[in-house]
Amino acid sequence: MGRAHRERRRAGENERGSRWQGPPGGARAFPRGRAEPPPEEMVAELLSAAVDARLHADAPQFPRLVETLTGDPGLRPVVDRALLGMLGEHLTRAWRNGWMPADVVRFVGRRFGSRHVCLVTDAVAAEMRAYAPATVDERWQDQLATLDATVWWVRDEEYLREDGDRAAMVARALEVIILLARLQPLERLCPPPGSARRTARAAGRVDERMLTRVRALLAKAESTEFEAEAETFTAAAQSLMARYSIDAALLAAGEANRTGDEPQGRRLGIDAPYEGPKAVLLDVIASANHCRSIWSRHLGFATVLGFPAELAAVEVLFTSLLVQATTAMRQAGARRDGAGRSRTRSFRQSFLAAYAYRIGERLHEAAGEAVRQATAETGRDLLPVLAARDEVVDAAMEKMFPGLSMVRTGSVSNREGWISGRAAADQAVLDVHPKIPSGRS
Repeated sequence: MGRAHRERRRAGENERGSRWQGPPGGARAFPRGRAEPPPEEMVAELLSAAVDARLHADAPQFPRLVETLTGDPGLRPVVDRALLGMLGEHLTRAWRNGWMPADVVRFVGRRFGSRHVCLVTDAVAAEMRAYAPATVDERWQDQLATLDATVWWVRDEEYLREDGDRAAMVARALEVIILLARLQPLERLCPPPGSARRTARAAGRVDERMLTRVRALLAKAESTEFEAEAETFTAAAQSLMARYSIDAALLAAGEANRTGDEPQGRRLGIDAPYEGPKAVLLDVIASANHCRSIWSRHLGFATVLGFPAELAAVEVLFTSLLVQATTAMRQAGARRDGAGRSRTRSFRQSFLAAYAYRIGERLHEAAGEAVRQATAETGRDLLPVLAARDEVVDAAMEKMFPGLSMVRTGSVSNREGWISGRAAADQAVLDVHPKIPSGRS
């Protein structure tokens, strides 16, 4: 009886199959006989040819075109304007298609390096100037602040950051532009910039004092060298979050016309290696906190749906437990078989799977104890209240992801890894074939 996980797949989401949409306005063929077209037209044609060369893996042609674009100093302002315009155009399209700043920056980081990430982060900051603050959702603003996406430059050309190598900058910008142009639509988690309307959000606001206490407990869990002590701190954090969730559910149940407290979504990165067990870990954390998790394997993230306070708790807890799991796994060391061949990957895959399952058990135990204590204190049966809240989240999930199916995360093949992971988390369930819900193509 494997744990159910959700993974979303949709037709056309494999980036290899998507089509290049071209620079804004498109590039046109030059009329026959014209010796020297306008610079803007020539640059557009060169950029289009460079994109085609990159898409078709024409290794020699791409750098030659980049050299042509950067070889004439007179074309520099025209090339810069074109690149800046293309970056802004494709980011605007990404927002309309459900992408948020953190999603874009994370996706670029998975494909390229830190300089590409700096470039796209600055491009996001530049593009956001087009929107009045009152029309930008608070969740959007939170992501911009976390990314430190701010306008630090005087002229837009400065954020292209040549670092003395203009050809490398142009190539880098084109690589980011191509990736942005091929992004497929995502489920919309909040209004795109320009369409949000600021309202009082007291009902859906997360208690930062609670999160501060949770972070403090988890920091202690991460810093201790004693596993039993780490589990104690983690369980205490889960109990605190569960009690906060119970109080929020009771408050919502007592205010039939309450507004603002409704399910929301948050995307969390699931990075290689060992994505399957990491997705399992997130799923068990989400489940223990009345949330639902849907894994988008090919995009490198999972979408978690739930009420605001629970969503914040899931993100904090997942981040901490992933650190703890990775630390315990590395302390277990590498493994080789009798012939000297490496068994480290299968060992760690099995280790993390066992760890995730045991963590799920401990979190559910802590949450269940919090419900029993609250029931004793209030004299009220809390299960119907919490069940009604779960139903609202399930309905939101079905509406946003109507075509989910179950897929396996992979089997556990290393017995030693499973036993070690179970020991690291104190105990583990026996099913070694977890499944992940997947959206149908």
